[in-house]
Amino acid sequence: MPDDLTAEDTKLVTLARAARARTGAVEGAAVRDGDGRTYNAASVTLPSLSLTALQMAVASAISSGATKLEAAAVVTEASTLDGLGHAAVRDVSPAAPIHVAAPDATVFATITE
Repeated sequence: MPDDLTAEDTKLVTLARAARARTGAVEGAAVRDGDGRTYNAASVTLPSLSLTALQMAVASAISSGATKLEAAAVVTEASTLDGLGHAAVRDVSPAAPIHVAAPDATVFATITE
């Protein structure tokens, strides 16, 4: 992982990788709230429900009482961040960095806008 990630952001990437691996999902994600608590999730694709991993992680944080996100990470085979996950993070925290990583934990982008 890049040297410029903090230890806490590196932990987010690790948690996102674990969520993805645990379920064999397309994506895994993790977020850290304003109190330092972390939430991780995998993407869900059902006939009646489809959510990205980042949407799921944000929903977990919000449903647990979080009002702010400090950072987020997504592990995916896609080359870009999905728009719905990005929007979910921005709904809660307009400037929280979102680290996008490959399955091998290589962070290839950090989105701050």
